[in-house]
Amino acid sequence: MPLVGVCEDEPALRSVLTRALRAMGHEPLVVATAAEALRAFARQRPAVMILDIGLPDADGRDLCLALRASGVDAPVLFLTARDGLHDKIAGFEAGGDDYLTKPFDLDEVRVRLDALLRRTPAPAAADPGGAVLDPARHALVLDETEVSLTPTEFRLLGRLMAEPTTVVRRHALVAAAWPHGAMVSDNTLDSYVRRIRKKLEPLDLAAISTVRGVGYRWR
Repeated sequence: MPLVGVCEDEPALRSVLTRALRAMGHEPLVVATAAEALRAFARQRPAVMILDIGLPDADGRDLCLALRASGVDAPVLFLTARDGLHDKIAGFEAGGDDYLTKPFDLDEVRVRLDALLRRTPAPAAADPGGAVLDPARHALVLDETEVSLTPTEFRLLGRLMAEPTTVVRRHALVAAAWPHGAMVSDNTLDSYVRRIRKKLEPLDLAAISTVRGVGYRWR
């Protein structure tokens, strides 16, 4: 019985999804906030996740980045009332695998979940230093120390931490951190990385290395 993580803040929709998932033969793990999802999903590791984008304490896309950064690599189905192309692209760039707009038919949820469950993603590695991205506070937390991040800094760092030791190319970082179609120069990206590095100094983390001509890597 696959464990399906659901993060949805509307009580009525949570109830509908819970009943529907059980009828489909899944075990639902249902929470209402990003903070709850980060704790529960990182601990219980669902086989697939359904994330609402419009959560009360965070953007669902930032939650997805934080989950990826913590090593939760299960496929993600985003639920949202936003149906613009730029919204969909932003969801995919944040690490989502599929996108379903409200209102939706439960049969379509079933078909999309079945397709996602057939995927077998390679397991991601959690940050070996124990640093955790908190989407509710837009912060990086290590032990008892918290470093506040702007939304752009959060998404940049989340994209890097989602693939530890892998070089993330510049265009992928821009796509993850800025709105679709934004004109972001190399100097702007470099400036943001410098700002993040400066903020990481109190944590004694020199974790972002430069690969010249290519991009950056979280070590």
